[in-house]
Amino acid sequence: MIRKTLPSILLLSALTATALPGCAWISKTFHTAPSAKPRAVSPAVKPPAVPPAVKPPAVDVADKMFAEGMAALQEGGHERALELFSGAWQEKPGHAGVAREFDGALLALKKNGDAAYAQGKWEDAGKRWMGTLRFITHPAANWRSYPFTRSEVRAKVDHLSAALTEKALTAYRRGEVPSAIADWKTILSYDPGHEEAARSLRTASKQLETLKKMPPGK
Repeated sequence: MIRKTLPSILLLSALTATALPGCAWISKTFHTAPSAKPRAVSPAVKPPAVPPAVKPPAVDVADKMFAEGMAALQEGGHERALELFSGAWQEKPGHAGVAREFDGALLALKKNGDAAYAQGKWEDAGKRWMGTLRFITHPAANWRSYPFTRSEVRAKVDHLSAALTEKALTAYRRGEVPSAIADWKTILSYDPGHEEAARSLRTASKQLETLKKMPPGK
C-alpha cells in the first residue's frame, strides 16, 4: 500500500508546486482583506440657530402723548389733557385723535370754570378760564362753533379779578391785611401778570411784616 501511494503523493506534490504561483495570486485576489478606510468623522452637530429677539415697534411720540392726554381727560384733568394734545399736534400736525378730542376737552374746561365760579371757588374758576383762553386759539380748536367767544371768557376773568381786587382793598382799609393778601394771591394764582395785584401784594406784605415787629399793645 505504501509503495503504490508514494508515487501518487509525489505527483500531487509536483502539481501543487507548479500551481503555487497561481494559487498565491488567487488567494491574494480573493482572500486579502481590503485596507480599512479612515472612518469619516461626522461634523459637530450645531445647535439650532436662535432667531434674534424681535424688537417691538417704536411708539410714535405723537400717539404716546395723545394716549396720555386721553388718560388725563378720563381723570378730569382737562387742562393737562389739552397740554398733551397740543404736544401731540406739534409732533404730528393734523393728528386725527387730537382733532377729534380737542374741542370737547376745551368746552369741558370752560364749563368747569363756570361751575367753580358758581360755587365760589374763585381760584379754580380763574385757572380754568385762563386755560380756556390759552387753548382757544390753538390750530386744533374749532372756536367758531363754540357757544362763547374769546372776548366773553376774557371778560369773565377781568370781572373776577376786579371783584377780588375790590374785596382785597376793602379788607385792607379795615386793617384786615392777611385777608387782603389772600385775595391778591388768588388773583396772581391764575393771572401772574396782573400788575395791580402784584404791586398791592408787595405793599401789604411789607406792612404785615412791620406790624409783626411792633410790640404788643401799640
